[in-house]
Amino acid sequence: MSATEVGQRAIYPSLKGKRVFITGGGSGIGEGLVEAFAEQGARVAFVDIVDQASRDLVERLCNAPHKPIYRQCDITDIEVFKKTLEEVEGLLGGIDVLVNNAANDDRHTVEQVTPEYWDDRMAVNLRHQFFAAQAVVPAMKRAGGGVILNFGSISWHLGLEDLVLYQTAKAAIEGMTRALARDLGRCGIRVNTIVPGNVQTPRQMKWYTPEGEAEIVRSQCIDGRIQPSDVAAMVLFLSSDDARMCTAHDYFVDAGWR
Repeated sequence: MSATEVGQRAIYPSLKGKRVFITGGGSGIGEGLVEAFAEQGARVAFVDIVDQASRDLVERLCNAPHKPIYRQCDITDIEVFKKTLEEVEGLLGGIDVLVNNAANDDRHTVEQVTPEYWDDRMAVNLRHQFFAAQAVVPAMKRAGGGVILNFGSISWHLGLEDLVLYQTAKAAIEGMTRALARDLGRCGIRVNTIVPGNVQTPRQMKWYTPEGEAEIVRSQCIDGRIQPSDVAAMVLFLSSDDARMCTAHDYFVDAGWR
């Protein structure tokens, strides 16, 4: 859903021309993030493993102040990922905002987990976030500051079923955020975690029946389904200079889901 479809959104002058890198930007929440930053006049680059949807997004945003840059990339291959990040950083002339959005919440039981599957799930949901941060820090230090936003999940706060590895990774992300914020804060780099609730994306729709969706809404404090643009609104604020004193914390966009 476009930001314009849910009413007038805030404009952040400090985001105009900012160099933004987003993982998993081709669909779902990531698509909403790419669109939102492009509408702010930021220079956006993103990676995704899904090629056609990503190309379609770039084409749809071709008239933005800065056409987004897209590279297909498997973020679990750290060496390839770092090379892609280096290429994008060169094209943009640096990176001011890193948004670690990419993840995969495939369901699994305790009995199904093998050591190989454990390693794969940590690679998909946790490991790349640290190495992306590590890669952009030098440029941010040279620029005198920057923003790193890591995506967590409401799931481990609720203890949902059949997601033990996903929830383990997402819980770890909140700890990593606080540690990075402490280590990098004196360099002017702010680090926060975004914690979405159940966002109405095509991927999430495959997990829930209409009855399941209704149950989620009943568990929220606010009626309605969270949209990618709602998450993007928080990301834009935390990326802007308006949030200059916000770091080391978790910011929930979950409609009060408990």
